[in-house]
Amino acid sequence: MSKFLKRTTIFCVDSWRLVMDARFNPLRFIPDPVLQTYLMLVLFVMWSAFFGLFAMYYMGYIGYSIEKSIFIHLSILIPIALTNGVFIDAERNGAKWLQQWRKK
Repeated sequence: MSKFLKRTTIFCVDSWRLVMDARFNPLRFIPDPVLQTYLMLVLFVMWSAFFGLFAMYYMGYIGYSIEKSIFIHLSILIPIALTNGVFIDAERNGAKWLQQWRKK
């Protein structure tokens, strides 16, 4: 695998964790994990709706809808979440390939 692809993958995983992982984002200060999850879901829907409205009005894509925005966001976020799961599992098991990627 190319060095650029490895660095890009590591960057995506670290960026995902900064925004979506409650251990790193500002929601970590809320002690109740159920409330953390609820707020993450609310923020997800809010930003999807915002980008849907942005695409409709400012980019001139009138056929765009909030439902499509949520679907498009999910189609991007689900594979990223699965990739993050692979990295979490690799970290937990002390995978050598991940240690090598992090060194470079």
